[in-house]
Amino acid sequence: MKILVTGAKGMLGQDLCPILEDADFVDEVVETDIDNLDITNKFQVEKVIKEENPDVVIHCAAYTNVEKAEEEQELANKINVFGTKNVAQACKSTDATMILISTDYVFDGEKGSKYLPSDDPNPLNVYGQTKFEAEKLVRQFCEKYYVIRTSWLYGHHGKNFIETMINLVKDGKELKVVNDQIGCPTWTVELSEAICDLLEEKPEYGIYHICGSGETSWYEFAKEIFKQANIKAKILPCSSVEYKTKAKRPKYSVMENNGVCSDWKKSLKSYINLRID
Repeated sequence: MKILVTGAKGMLGQDLCPILEDADFVDEVVETDIDNLDITNKFQVEKVIKEENPDVVIHCAAYTNVEKAEEEQELANKINVFGTKNVAQACKSTDATMILISTDYVFDGEKGSKYLPSDDPNPLNVYGQTKFEAEKLVRQFCEKYYVIRTSWLYGHHGKNFIETMINLVKDGKELKVVNDQIGCPTWTVELSEAICDLLEEKPEYGIYHICGSGETSWYEFAKEIFKQANIKAKILPCSSVEYKTKAKRPKYSVMENNGVCSDWKKSLKSYINLRID
């Protein structure tokens, strides 16, 4: 199996590519990023995917800054919507299976229980809307596709909540962290392994939720980070109203994942143990 990965230099891509390369069923992994594949360039996308002729394209490239997307709507749309359309059309023309990495932020958080892949999205912010539009385009153009929704992603190769929290307490300041948004942290390594398993097992095409198991608030997540990292920190809970942001976020975006990933505390422990200060 030949696999092409977009956004290979991103936080997920840097964990995903080595894991794919180690898989027995994978013959070749083609790593692409902005320097050799600009997904917003339709002709370049067509050319590269046609020349490489992969069996699978894993589309990790995306605009992921939730806050800035509120101000940079045109750029977020260009990358997440039109970029995905270019990749999806190229996959269709080459009969490649497409995997899109999506997000829990396609949901509005009002359901009150775990979201199923079949639940209707209703994004609250620009980022979530662009990812929902991307999902629709993949489903429109590709017969062979997997839409993978994940949540609260963190990894060693990019900016993430864990490192932000640890850096913020270095000067001894008291932190206030939101306690009324509930979701599930997901480690890039576990997501990568689950994607690898999906490719090997080849289940029915469609939408899948791959995220950490269990649920937590950002505040409880932060507390657990400091506990596992043996860091003393002054931390207080606050409401979303008190901690104002440009992008509105769902109150409860926990997704049913059928236990494909470990409990989030266990995954966090693995991340902390491998972390380099």
